[in-house]
Amino acid sequence: MSTQADHGHELVPRPQHTPEALRAALAVVDPGRLGEMQAMKDEAFAKAVEWQSLSPVQSWVLTWARDIEIARRPDLSARHARAKGNLEDEDPVTAREALRELSAVLDEAMKAVRG
Repeated sequence: MSTQADHGHELVPRPQHTPEALRAALAVVDPGRLGEMQAMKDEAFAKAVEWQSLSPVQSWVLTWARDIEIARRPDLSARHARAKGNLEDEDPVTAREALRELSAVLDEAMKAVRG
């Protein structure tokens, strides 16, 4: 796991972009998603073989690195949960703002994991 800029309290250090490191981090920050991670990994590796391309595996790594970034940082996790909770609000202004906030959280997390 690497050391990165401190964003307040972090549950675990940012993991390296390897399947083993990502799985270990997820086991700490969101263990309920381990089955989902494995299923998506299996699918990505099958597509990589079928397509003769590493693109599906690279996408899998970035997707899970991003999701772990959100889960390991309580600040991002809280913003993410609030935004998801308001996505289907009856007030269209609230729902639009939630969508903007969700997009901002995902972008921030992706930028962080891409360095």
